[in-house]
Amino acid sequence: MDHKSSAHAALDGRTKGLKRLLPFLGPAFIAAVAYIDPGNFATNITAGSKYGYLLLWVIFASNLMAVLIQSLSAKLGIATGRNLPEVAHDRFPKGVSIFLWIQSELVIIATDLAEFIGAALGLYLLFGIPMLPAAVITAIGSFAILELQRRGYRALEAGIAAMVLIVVLAFAFQVIAANPDFGAVGAGMVTPRFDGVDSVLLAAGILGATVMPHAIYLHSSLTQNRIVGRNEAEKKKIFKLEFIDIVLAMLIAGAVNMAMVVVSAGLLFKNGLVVEDLDVAFHHFGTIAGPVTAISFGLGLLIAGLSSSSVGTMAGDVVMQGFINKRINLYVRRAITTIPPLAIIISGVNPTNALVMSQVILSFGIAFALIPLILFTSNRKIMGGLANHRITTTLGWIISALVVGLNLFLIVQMLF
Repeated sequence: MDHKSSAHAALDGRTKGLKRLLPFLGPAFIAAVAYIDPGNFATNITAGSKYGYLLLWVIFASNLMAVLIQSLSAKLGIATGRNLPEVAHDRFPKGVSIFLWIQSELVIIATDLAEFIGAALGLYLLFGIPMLPAAVITAIGSFAILELQRRGYRALEAGIAAMVLIVVLAFAFQVIAANPDFGAVGAGMVTPRFDGVDSVLLAAGILGATVMPHAIYLHSSLTQNRIVGRNEAEKKKIFKLEFIDIVLAMLIAGAVNMAMVVVSAGLLFKNGLVVEDLDVAFHHFGTIAGPVTAISFGLGLLIAGLSSSSVGTMAGDVVMQGFINKRINLYVRRAITTIPPLAIIISGVNPTNALVMSQVILSFGIAFALIPLILFTSNRKIMGGLANHRITTTLGWIISALVVGLNLFLIVQMLF
């Protein structure tokens, strides 16, 4: 039975249990890759080495927000058969659409920078390959992942899921090696507190690295034509099943982010080491917990960078097609978007500083993706029976205000 037939069999109640869920798994895992990109490595390792388990609650809260945000994006695609940039193009004046396209392309370039530098740094740490050739190898690797997309979205979803699994296993091994204080981990997850202005800045950075604008655009495109509901009732069923996909994917992304902080706290903070550079963290992990721990960290960084760079390219395709109704070949786009990261690597900028700056640029873009998303999903004319409940809309606006406010605070602090 092909994918569409098995999906309709599930909707008609002809399949039960896990088999019913399978056709709906996948889109959220592609979007979730954005939640474990190298920008997260930079903020999480710093947070763990400076403050131990103190900021784990920020990751926990960020992931709860991510579940709501990604579910709104998925729901827009299911209800309308259109993605977020397409709905914006239909609803906003042409000038606004062009502005939204330009800023979203800048956000995707910043994302690409983080992912390229992360993967290249992974290759450098694992194999001693200098940063420039490592970046070229990263570009070739990301072309290979895009080739999966040409073979259909199930092949792409399987490929991305396999890469996420490698990152999960790499961090599971590191957590065992770090031998953390699980009582303190539990307390850090559920006790909201700060320790000075610097910890507030880091919390804003963690949030900025978690809620990604390009993942918001992309998720609506992954669900828009994947399984088309034949009526309102079917669309609601599809959304319920896709919501399980979102919860699972965000749970895994949240666990990986927490594992980064836990490993950093268990190996660096415990030994009085404050580390802000990923290459320094890699060497300390090797010294304290042995080479296999360091290698698993480098491997996690490499795979996270590679998988998220291909997702960034897909998001670029979606925003261009949606906002301005133009398309360029995915491979051409990939080639063009490799130029800025290569230029920065050639200029010899500190890779971790470049990662942190890319997160600040990303922070600018969150409002421009989130606010239209909440406006559209709470509009019954657009969404029909899948329009947000009042509580969902209220929560959406609170999260939006919090994320935008924190990011403005972060930008002001960085600039002044």
